Amino acid sequence: MPNAYAQIAFTPTVRAEQHQHGSAEIYARVLSPDRNDGAALTEREAAFIEARDGVFQATVSETGWPYVQFRGGTPGFLKVIDPQTVAYADYSGNKQYISTGNLRRNDRISILAVDFARRKRLKLLGHARITEDPSVIAHLNRPDAPVAERAIVIHVAAFDWNCPQHIPVRRTDAEYGEEIRRLRERIAELEQQRFTRA
Repeated sequence: MPNAYAQIAFTPTVRAEQHQHGSAEIYARVLSPDRNDGAALTEREAAFIEARDGVFQATVSETGWPYVQFRGGTPGFLKVIDPQTVAYADYSGNKQYISTGNLRRNDRISILAVDFARRKRLKLLGHARITEDPSVIAHLNRPDAPVAERAIVIHVAAFDWNCPQHIPVRRTDAEYGEEIRRLRERIAELEQQRFTRA
């Protein structure tokens, strides 16, 4: 069975583009029937997903338009339930309900999770289910978060690690704080060495 992500994403038109631009041979290996990967999350993907404080989510409207939205929260807001399920509590926002409306009609969803500081990204394709079940919402809702309106439960159809090329290095306030702490410690060490030598 080919790599799950390639099997979905490498449509005939995509393969034609790969042939035209010289990458078809490189990517043929992921379409090999000897492959059997890219569908079940491992500990590596789970740790990466649950460390994110935000992801980009794409849905498709009934008129065929893609819609991309940022979903965020404290790290762990997107939970890995099992190797093929991720979920998050969905909070009230600007009340446009574009993602919700799209998912009610077409359950296909794409998630892009990026670690800007380390220049890593993980892509997920899946089928989303919206639930208002209080027990599911309670399981996903963090104690320090507002009350969620619903939960989005995603059955992962495929995932793929993307190359780091073109990812700008960006850090959150927390990551900068950690870096500043390390730099202050290093400065203190250097100053101590200087005074010791003097």
